[in-house]
Amino acid sequence: MLNSNLPEPELLKTILQPLLEDFQYWFERSRHLLETEQIAFLDQQQQFDLLERVKQAQQEVNSAQMLFQVTGGQVGIDMAAIMPWHHLLTECWKVGMRFRAERSHQNEGI
Repeated sequence: MLNSNLPEPELLKTILQPLLEDFQYWFERSRHLLETEQIAFLDQQQQFDLLERVKQAQQEVNSAQMLFQVTGGQVGIDMAAIMPWHHLLTECWKVGMRFRAERSHQNEGI
């Protein structure tokens, strides 16, 4: 449980820093999947578009992380910036789950 008595910069470091790291981790996993696999249920353009959105989000998260570090954790990020990342990750998770489920189903038939 978070200590609500933490000074604001410490609270930001406790919450925001791991959140940004999580975004980077999951976007990198999604990017790897989209760059290395042909997703059968997406046409080439859909896969390309999703990959480009992931790359853009990675750049945005990277910029937010750099700003956070440069200011010593003195800045936050508006939820209006974070929510599109969350929605994109949700979309990527769905693609990844479906891809793995279909691959697993195909392997069962072998």
